[in-house]
Amino acid sequence: MMRKIDKPVPGEYPEYSKIYMDLLEDDGQILERLWRNFIAIRDFIYKVPEEKLYYRYAEGKWTIKEILVHLIDDERIFTYRALRYARNDSTPLHGFDENSYARFSNANRRSLYSIFDEYEAVRKSTLSLFQNLPEDCFLRSGSGIEIDNSIVNERTVRGLVYHIAGHELRHFNVIKERYLDMKLPPEASTRNCAKAKSTETNGGPFRSLEGKKQ
Repeated sequence: MMRKIDKPVPGEYPEYSKIYMDLLEDDGQILERLWRNFIAIRDFIYKVPEEKLYYRYAEGKWTIKEILVHLIDDERIFTYRALRYARNDSTPLHGFDENSYARFSNANRRSLYSIFDEYEAVRKSTLSLFQNLPEDCFLRSGSGIEIDNSIVNERTVRGLVYHIAGHELRHFNVIKERYLDMKLPPEASTRNCAKAKSTETNGGPFRSLEGKKQ
């Protein structure tokens, strides 16, 4: 059973992250939802027609494959920040140019299998980290730093894990609306994808490890 982590309150994340926080339930089940959302997104994308994976709804916009690899990159970076802050290292950390990362990712040359294989590995690593962090670390915080050395975007450790989840759901909504022309109600979030049924959710992400314990 995965631990509960309370939802952050305003002040534990920058204002722009509110759009991500608004997509998430306030029940503490963020780790369970991260795993179920990965399964739901993977199963959904595998049903998307091949040609749609390379579609751009406007010039300069990412393809679906590029979005998926962006989510992997973003999760790695935000999880690293969480590790630093959890270990009481509040050294300001530089951000990253997401468009440059996408351009050099070669995502469109990769198979969906390879993308989701990496996505799953990163997600399991994220869950393992947050599952095992000390209970007293979640309100520790750190900030970003701009090229002019200004300090920006302070977040707590729990603010970071909720950012990862909400950022993922935000992009999933964009894929549905702008790439696949699906109509979502104005108040819609994809928080319901956390309830998706899949035999692979049984036992959670650590099921395969449990059988190897001696």
